[in-house]
Amino acid sequence: MSNEDKVVLELPVICTRGMLVFPGNRLSLDVGRPKSLNAINDGNNLYDKNIVFVSQINPLDEDPGYEAVYHVGTLCKIQKKIRRDNSGVIKLTVEGEKRVNILSLETKNECLYAKVEVLMDEHGDENEEVALVRRIASSLENAGNQMVGMPRDVLNSLTAGVSAGFLSDSIAHYLPMKLENKQKLLETLNVNDRLMLVINEMESEKMINEIEQSINKKVRDSIDENQREYYLREKIRAIKDELGDTTNKVDDADSIREMIEKNPYPQYVKDKAEEELKRFEMMPPASSEANVVRNYLDWLLKTPWYQETQDNEDLEAVEKVLNEDHYGLEKVKERILEQLAVKQMTQSLKAPIICLYGPPGVGKTSLGKSIARALGRKFVKASLGGVTDESEVRGHRRTYLGAMPGRIIQGMKKAGVVNPVFLLDEIDKMSRDYKGDPSSAMLEVLDPEQNSQFSDNYLEEAYDLSKVLFIATANSLDTIPGPLRDRLEIIELSSYTEQEKEVIAKEHLIPKELVAHGLKLDQLAFSDEAVMCIIRHYTREAGVRQLERLIAKICRKVDVKILKEKVESVYIDEKDIEDYLGKKIFDHTKKLKEAQIGVVTGLAYTQYGGDILPIEVNHFKGTGKLIITGQLGDVMKESASIAFSYIKANVERYGIDPEIFEKQDIHIHVPEGAIKKDGPSAGVTLTTAIYSAFTNKPVRSDVAMTGEITLRGNVLPIGGLKEKSISAHRSGIKKIIIPNDNQKDIEDIPQVVRDELEIVLADNIDTVLENALV
Repeated sequence: MSNEDKVVLELPVICTRGMLVFPGNRLSLDVGRPKSLNAINDGNNLYDKNIVFVSQINPLDEDPGYEAVYHVGTLCKIQKKIRRDNSGVIKLTVEGEKRVNILSLETKNECLYAKVEVLMDEHGDENEEVALVRRIASSLENAGNQMVGMPRDVLNSLTAGVSAGFLSDSIAHYLPMKLENKQKLLETLNVNDRLMLVINEMESEKMINEIEQSINKKVRDSIDENQREYYLREKIRAIKDELGDTTNKVDDADSIREMIEKNPYPQYVKDKAEEELKRFEMMPPASSEANVVRNYLDWLLKTPWYQETQDNEDLEAVEKVLNEDHYGLEKVKERILEQLAVKQMTQSLKAPIICLYGPPGVGKTSLGKSIARALGRKFVKASLGGVTDESEVRGHRRTYLGAMPGRIIQGMKKAGVVNPVFLLDEIDKMSRDYKGDPSSAMLEVLDPEQNSQFSDNYLEEAYDLSKVLFIATANSLDTIPGPLRDRLEIIELSSYTEQEKEVIAKEHLIPKELVAHGLKLDQLAFSDEAVMCIIRHYTREAGVRQLERLIAKICRKVDVKILKEKVESVYIDEKDIEDYLGKKIFDHTKKLKEAQIGVVTGLAYTQYGGDILPIEVNHFKGTGKLIITGQLGDVMKESASIAFSYIKANVERYGIDPEIFEKQDIHIHVPEGAIKKDGPSAGVTLTTAIYSAFTNKPVRSDVAMTGEITLRGNVLPIGGLKEKSISAHRSGIKKIIIPNDNQKDIEDIPQVVRDELEIVLADNIDTVLENALV
């Protein structure tokens, strides 16, 4: 029958989901929808077991209409139907007969019916058909077992010789294709075109099979290798058990291997660890070398390589924490905030090395902890005092017995992250001996250009220290070698003033000691005068350590008092201090009561802060000798010689008899001879005292001065102006004379002191004399 003589039939329809049947092939499927079950009954009983199968476009449609199905289906013959249990589902087997064109689709008696016309195959060029069939037959022979899902008997029947149409439909039925591609084959009536589509699909499937086989081979090889390793390890374990070897070296190696694989170590660290692990596995468990390698692997894998904490980037929160922990120290706090701001702006920072320099007890170490807390970083500390061996910093080579990494890597392991705050305490107290110079080894640690590749002799692998915030502390810069000092950003912490100590005591030390001694805030209180009395008369220090000890001593005595005398609270005033701490230990030098000839008040700066220093000059019959007493250092002795020479050179200007210097001896004395005194700031004081002694002009008792002098009478600048000014104010001085070049330092003087002191700037000794003499 030709396509011109088409027959239109009306038959029951089953809509399939994701599948279709080709003419000449069988399909088994489960049918459960009511309309489909009714279609089976009608087809079986009314239409001589004929039924139409058509595929849904969307498999999820429950009740598809004409637009929701493909318009080419298959006329099938029901072969078998089996009811499954009581669920109402029927297992149906049908065999495809002909292609049909679906003309319409409608529901009758709860069943889908379609008007269909039967479609016939169209044949093209016979030679082309023969060539296409041969190509398919050849592909089938070569494919062998690769034709997934095609039964062996079907394959045999196809190769035995069948019609070209049946061949294309049979292969299309079994080939794993998308539904759209199968539907396209079903709709293609030209046999040659259909054969061509089948060849394309077979080639595509062949390529996919080859890729799949390659993947399967790789997976199989990998599994075989793992199985082999597992088998060998189990065999080693069994042999060890038989030999009575109770060590768990294999388990140990397994746990190390698991650690290497699971953690994101840098590749060069993984390679090194695996290399050492292989050595470890080959060694006898009892050998000393095995222990060395095992310890090395421990250090290598437990040193942080990738772990990192997030910095607190809230500048206000950081500033708040720093202010909570420390009073004053504005320069240091400002520097930390600057560093954080730069990091936020650039998203990266080669952290410069900060060195906090100042006398003991001013809070250098505790400031490092505070910085770590403010930034949200881990804190670790290495004390370098007394380190004389280079390998303390850089580690020992593994060939030595008891070898270990250096202090830096030990600290990093303790911190557990690659970006801690690392405090290098007492960096000025490293010294060198025959074992090497540790300060030279520190050069690599503290150089931002080098420390991203820090080399530890024990680890042997380059370690990145560039994310570490190093903070060094030092009491003296003189003992730090030049190259090392050049790599440090020096921030000076000067000694605390009395006013700062008072605030620190009230806001930090007293609350801390109350908690440490089990006292509540309302059980012990100090008056401001009492705190200042302790600071002035019981301590002489730059920091606040002794002050803290004395407050602790008072707290202990108050504990005893509360328990013995059953008092509820104790209030301590200035008059009570001697009862708790005994007689006053120190007393600050007080200003002179009245103007005197040859006695001048100087300003001194010591490591404990500032003080006033009276200098006395006398002359008597002699031979022109210069006598200096009071345990003065070399610098002050030179200042005395310069002052004496200046006065001798200017006798005519000042109206002094030149012969007096040949007939008189001159004695310069600085009281408190038991205390060593030295420094380049007593020149103007000595000159004024000598001038006063030889001209018999008294010097004002409420004036103090500081500055160095040259042979030309010029006044040179000095240091420690802040501390000197505070001591002058405390001692009742009303006017201070300072070098003109120190004008820039006046703003460092506390406002309360500036308000009550008259400050005179002098660039020549004549200005000093004008303001100092009565």
